[in-house]
Amino acid sequence: MQLIRDNPGRRVLQSSVVTIGNFDGFHLGHQALIRRCRLLADAGSTGSRRAVAVVTFEPLPGAWFRPDAAPARLMSVRQKLVYLQDAGVDLVWMIRFNQALAGMNAEEFVQSVLLDVLDPVDVVVGEDFHYGKARQGNADSLRRAGEKYGFSSHTVATVEVDGKRASSSAIRTCLARGDLLQAARLLGRPHRMQGRVNRGRQLGRKLGYPTANMPLAAAPSPLAGIFAVRARWNENGGRVSDWHDGVANLGTRPAVGGKGFLVEVHLFDFEGDLYGRRMEVEYVKKLRNEAHFEDIDDLVMQMREDERLARASLAACRF
Repeated sequence: MQLIRDNPGRRVLQSSVVTIGNFDGFHLGHQALIRRCRLLADAGSTGSRRAVAVVTFEPLPGAWFRPDAAPARLMSVRQKLVYLQDAGVDLVWMIRFNQALAGMNAEEFVQSVLLDVLDPVDVVVGEDFHYGKARQGNADSLRRAGEKYGFSSHTVATVEVDGKRASSSAIRTCLARGDLLQAARLLGRPHRMQGRVNRGRQLGRKLGYPTANMPLAAAPSPLAGIFAVRARWNENGGRVSDWHDGVANLGTRPAVGGKGFLVEVHLFDFEGDLYGRRMEVEYVKKLRNEAHFEDIDDLVMQMREDERLARASLAACRF
């Protein structure tokens, strides 16, 4: 998959199939957009498959407009790119969201983003899609622009699960209240985080609970607390390990005077060196909120109880 950042200043594709959005979380609604794109790409009149392109933004528009009250991220940029690649996307244009982009009217957006760079034959959007300054453009105006400039606009209906709309905001709400099962239904998979394992302070090892630590620059999701998890990582030769059961602390670690947001994963019945490896953590069940312990013996006792609950939860819960 090809990744383009900012404006390439030239046309990079011919007769492409394009979709546009934040794609934070890559939930069932996002997956429906990509599936429609791939169907259209495979149905080209020339007999050869057209390229599927995704236009997305960094920072996300919500974070640019409201930096002090930005919605929590469901995944990192790297994780989003991995999911898009696995879904069959050929090119991602990650546009820097800034004042110039925010000030474009709907017509300028179509010309600068779609026509000048991607040359679309088909553009696929969700039914609640908006674009251009003050969100003046929508699915109807995009359809009219397509009639004017020679591309077809396709609207994908909202995906619902159990009467609930699959959206990034709905998933954030589920995660914030610890409802990992409903979040998984809207995502089409359990909620996961990816990162690189760094060397920590070795406090867990001293307490009998060694951990693989993944520092995070900022909270990528509304989750915080102690969780039953599964984890896997990249091994030598590009192979991915099997899933391993464990328990994880996600947050600031007040029990040990931690600073910064961190994922700490203790893997059950595992010995090995994971430093430097990319790890993916799958959240299965929330066990409790983070807490501060004055006495180290109380902390160790709670960690043993967390392990017991996590093992029982993982044995009983299979997504």
